[in-house]
Amino acid sequence: MLDRIKALIFNDGADDATVDGSGGGADDVQVAAVALLIEAAVIDGDFDEAERKAIAGLIESRFAFEGAEVEELIALGEEAVENSNQLYAFTRVVKTGFDFKDRIEMIELLWDVACADGTIHDFEANLVRRVAGLIHVSDRDSGAARKRALARMGGSGAAQ
Repeated sequence: MLDRIKALIFNDGADDATVDGSGGGADDVQVAAVALLIEAAVIDGDFDEAERKAIAGLIESRFAFEGAEVEELIALGEEAVENSNQLYAFTRVVKTGFDFKDRIEMIELLWDVACADGTIHDFEANLVRRVAGLIHVSDRDSGAARKRALARMGGSGAAQ
């Protein structure tokens, strides 16, 4: 699994949304989703412990990874963000691999990460809006997902 993650994250010139040419699968979608979560955490230039814990929890609960695998995924994601601009490739995999309900959940997960440190930076909000557009989630659905994420974080005070 981790080899598939590395291949998807570091395959900058890929024209296809799959890693091994087999037509794709759930693993590719999970990898792309994790990469987007990491992107949301680092885009404001401050990947703090609260964001790291939030991502680890989301990876464990949504994708059933544990312990060392979670930490390695986070490290790979950080490296990928530093070395490439893969937003379109990752969103394309998510768009084709997730049904509409799962795409809304993906936006909600991104809002969870954006809220994790107590403030939503403009860069984070912009990223979530761009991802929502690329995976065909409406502004209304994205706004509702943001409200749910803020409610879990203790209210609307987290937004800038």
